[in-house]
Amino acid sequence: MAWGACTAVAAALLLLLLLAAAAAGGNGGVHCLDLDLEEGRRHHLSRRALQGRQRRHHLRSRAVGGATVLELRHHSFSPAPANSREEEADALLSTDAARVSSLQGRIEHYRLTTTSSSAEVAVTASKAQVPVSSGARLRTLNYVATVGLGGGEATVIVDTASELTWVQCAPCESCHDQQGPLFDPSSSPSYAAVPCDSPSCDALQQQLATGAGAGAPPCDAGRPAACSYALSYRDGSYSRGVLAHDRLSLAGEVIDGFVFGCGTSNQGPPFGGTSGLMGLGRSQLSLVSQTVDQFGGVFSYCLPLSRESDASGSLVLGDDPSAYRNSTPVVYTSMVSNSDPLLQGPFYLVNLTGITVGGQEVESTGFSARAIVDSGTVITSLVPSVYNAVRAEFMSQLAEYPQAPGFSILDTCFNMTGLKEVQVPSLTLVFDGGAEVEVDSGGVLYFVSSDSSQVCLAVASLKSEDETSIIGNYQQKNLRVVFDTSASQVGFAQETCGYI
Repeated sequence: MAWGACTAVAAALLLLLLLAAAAAGGNGGVHCLDLDLEEGRRHHLSRRALQGRQRRHHLRSRAVGGATVLELRHHSFSPAPANSREEEADALLSTDAARVSSLQGRIEHYRLTTTSSSAEVAVTASKAQVPVSSGARLRTLNYVATVGLGGGEATVIVDTASELTWVQCAPCESCHDQQGPLFDPSSSPSYAAVPCDSPSCDALQQQLATGAGAGAPPCDAGRPAACSYALSYRDGSYSRGVLAHDRLSLAGEVIDGFVFGCGTSNQGPPFGGTSGLMGLGRSQLSLVSQTVDQFGGVFSYCLPLSRESDASGSLVLGDDPSAYRNSTPVVYTSMVSNSDPLLQGPFYLVNLTGITVGGQEVESTGFSARAIVDSGTVITSLVPSVYNAVRAEFMSQLAEYPQAPGFSILDTCFNMTGLKEVQVPSLTLVFDGGAEVEVDSGGVLYFVSSDSSQVCLAVASLKSEDETSIIGNYQQKNLRVVFDTSASQVGFAQETCGYI
């Protein structure tokens, strides 16, 4: 039976009302850590829950001089109490602070090592492009990638400060709560344990002697034929198991005999519900070093701004700029000289020579100090002298907004309740050689509360001038970051990383 015009209009209106009601009731508890700026020069902000259904609220923005003006819209969220959301946020940031402390301890270990080594790198045309997405659905603020391993799959944290790739293995003695099945060595025909008398085990012994390893020696009396490993960190996280090799698949590129840790005892809040870690550091057993003949010791990533599960960035293995979508040229800064003993470690160290806030140069005696570019740390941490100078400049440029209490590791916060828009000063990092990197406006502020009553500068202070600054992933979003170990340089370019 045909509907009349009035009936059709009424039905359409009813359908719109039903959809609006469903959207209003469908969002779960809000995760108050997310301020996500999306594609283009006109950015949109979104907040989402770590669990439950998604609901997006968009904010408009416009560029004004050295700032981005964000329009703020306030919404009522349900149903999780604000205090429980803030407790969750505090726990996640505390975990990040523990990682920063752990990295400082590992740096000290490598400082004590005085020998260094270098290797010739073969030029290669091979390339693999692997999707990278937010780990929010897996209860981590880090970014994750899914790789093939021995015929199965593993979703691992992309970590440029880790020496070894490892995954949780069955049967597991003590494992963190992983979403998805454990890797089962018995189901893989290409799996084999690494014996104690192998070069890989020797490399592991050297690594554990100077790095994060502690615990059982690689070859103990209980398991003389297999090379065991034990990685532990100051934040209480650890992974223990045996060194093994199997077939690794990266977006169609296959690496036979890839050496990794098959962990049967793994614990730590940073791992969330992932399978483990992808070690992209500068060490003999990292993914970068093991594939140097295939990818030339070059890799890059673009971390998506949105924390929606379907927003994907990319990890590119190999030197192929045609795979990038950068909107500005890649600017490079040199890694710290090979004569520096810190290069014994897995870290990508550069010299931070300056910072500008809203176009204003920040003055500090702490510049020209080393900084680690790290995908596994969330919030950028600066030595106190530099942080205090940056903080003072932000306080000056945001003086019109009332101050709010600090939150977790963030102590520069503002109350923006009821405001329709706010000017966010630009934040630009300057590295050795004059490389200037503007942080995406989504990496400048950290919205703790859904009503904007607690909005914090997304940068923290280290405890001592003797520590090493860390550039975290929150400030690397919407950038193409290139790690070229053959040329000993790190590059940066603006790029919209939403590969949906």
